[in-house]
This record gives sequence, C-alpha cells and structure tokens, in this order.
Amino acid sequence: MLRTRVIPSLLLKGEGLVKTTRFTNPKYVGDPINAIKIFNDKEVDELVLLDISATNQSKGPAFDTITQIASECFMPVAYGGGISDVEQMRRILNSGIEKVILNSVTFSDPDIVTRAAREFGSQAVIASVDAKRKLFGRYGVFSHSGTRSTRQEPVSWAKRMEDCGAGEILLTAIDRDGTMSGYDLDLIAQVSAAVSVPVIASGGAGRVDDFGKAANAGAGAVAAGALFVFHGPHRAVLITYPTREQLISVL
Repeated sequence: MLRTRVIPSLLLKGEGLVKTTRFTNPKYVGDPINAIKIFNDKEVDELVLLDISATNQSKGPAFDTITQIASECFMPVAYGGGISDVEQMRRILNSGIEKVILNSVTFSDPDIVTRAAREFGSQAVIASVDAKRKLFGRYGVFSHSGTRSTRQEPVSWAKRMEDCGAGEILLTAIDRDGTMSGYDLDLIAQVSAAVSVPVIASGGAGRVDDFGKAANAGAGAVAAGALFVFHGPHRAVLITYPTREQLISVL
C-alpha cells in the first residue's frame, strides 16, 4: 500500500478529454471512456474528473456522461464541474461517483460544503482551491476555471473549507498546470501545514520523482494530468501510468 495516493486528473470539455496549460489552450487528448479503460488496466487506485466548461457556460453537470463514466470505472471517481446544489450532488453520488469536488459555488455559497458534508459525509466532499502567484510572491485564489479572482488567499480559504466540512482539499497551482515543471512545493507546504485534512497536490508533475517531493512537502495525495497523457518533447498523446515499483521507489 502506497503512503501517498497517485491520482490521474482528467479534464472533460464537451464529450472529449482535454489537457490545458496554465488553465488555457485546451488540447484534445481523446475519448473519456477509452482513457478510463486504460486506467482500469493499469489498476489505478483513484481518478479525478473535472468538467472545465460546465460552470463558465452556466451548464449543470453532464449526468449522462457522468453515469457512463461511473459504470465503466473500476476505481473510485471524484467529479467536479457545474455543481450548484445538494440535489445535483445526490444525483452524481447515486450514479456511482464516490466524491464530489466543489469550487466556484463555494465562493457564493460556502455553506454548501457544510450541507453536503452533513448529507453525505465529509469523506465524499472535496473543496477545490485553484491558486496563482501574484506580486511579491503572494498567492491568490481564482474561481471559474481560473478566470475570476476571489480576493481570497489559499491558506485561509483552505482552512475555511475544512471548517465547513470538506474532507479533502484539491490544491492546484494554476501557474504550473500542464507545464510539467514540478509542483509548487511552497504552496503545498503552506496549505498542508494549515489544515488537518488531506491535501491533493495538483499542477506541474513532470516526473515520477515529483510525487515524492510533493509528499515530502505535506501532500496527502498527488494528482497529475499531462504526465499521464503526453509523451516526449512534442507532447504526443499516450495515456499511461507508472508501475507500482516506480511509485514505491519515490513514495
């Protein structure tokens, strides 16, 4: 058993999977069901699925797609995107998804996290915190797929989400997303030290060694996208996942 979970993070846009760089320039990387079948074969422990267009296009969750994905997955799935109320979460969880991920809605309605945790248990609720470096090395939190500043900073916002009942924090460094330049270890350390729930580090993984660095900085789990869908200097699409031996060597 690995001490740190290693989670593929898949971005859904419409009916296809994409990969972004710094939350922009989405590149099509394939069909979600095909990707999930590959991860099934690789015996991945857990999966994150984020619909990056739902909130910005004022759409709710794509329930038909979610149900299809849940029926194909052999591993637990956490879903986020377009969620605005507890009834939608109930429908998502009843479809076979294990966890819901909340981001933009938490800034207009922070108590939705409390209501969700009370209804489904904290273990089923992940608060997503998307952070970007600002002037003088400070961090700001952004919503709506990184397009809106919330005037919050990640440490205090993560603590508030924990206080509201979130069982995990999905912490994404917008500046590192898709760059494969390594996790933002300072950001991970700051947030992990401030909360007692697991922090899932996301944004920047470029090598298997990066997982160990994030874990040493305090992350309870690590998520990666580009590392699992791109291959080589020209970023050819090739969905893969490290062997158990490779992961054990760094974790």
